[in-house]
Amino acid sequence: MNWYEKLNQYFPIEEMKSKEQMDLLLSERGDVYHKDEGPNHVLIYVEFDGFVFVDYLFVSKDARGQGLGGKLIDKLKSKNKPVILEVEPIQYDDSDTEKRLRFYAREGFQHASKIGYRRRSLATGQETVMEILYWSPHTMDEEAIYEAMVKTYRDIHKYKDEEVYGAPFAPVDKTLSFKEKPEGDILEPFEPWEKV
Repeated sequence: MNWYEKLNQYFPIEEMKSKEQMDLLLSERGDVYHKDEGPNHVLIYVEFDGFVFVDYLFVSKDARGQGLGGKLIDKLKSKNKPVILEVEPIQYDDSDTEKRLRFYAREGFQHASKIGYRRRSLATGQETVMEILYWSPHTMDEEAIYEAMVKTYRDIHKYKDEEVYGAPFAPVDKTLSFKEKPEGDILEPFEPWEKV
């Protein structure tokens, strides 16, 4: 099974980029878009000057619980830049979402509670609410995380979207939002390490 098939079997279709778009990113944006692949993992990440964005991290079931995921995250942390990623909120009918969130909490990632993120899939038309998590080697405010996500969305997620999918993804202002002070009507801050 090739790297794309592994990702495609693990991640929901609405979160997957097409193989065509990923191949374009790897070949045309190889200066920032990287693939790290081994027998039991696939790590796709973006490295800009000021931060690293994890696009996909897959560890095979056979290798889970052996520290491979932590080693891959440590490799990114060793770049001494903030590491940012997006994940599905906990879905109680899907134990994998809770396991993923617990893993990132153990790795020191924080929830960006001021950033709203709703992405519509061109493959399914479904809108998905995502959580933004981040780790930083130094103090970093959420506004800087938001700006990093805007850059990632514009430069990576929307890369040649019309050419590849025949339609553009929604503009950044319809996808990402930043609230200076969280209001009472938004989701409670995510803290998976408190759930037993």
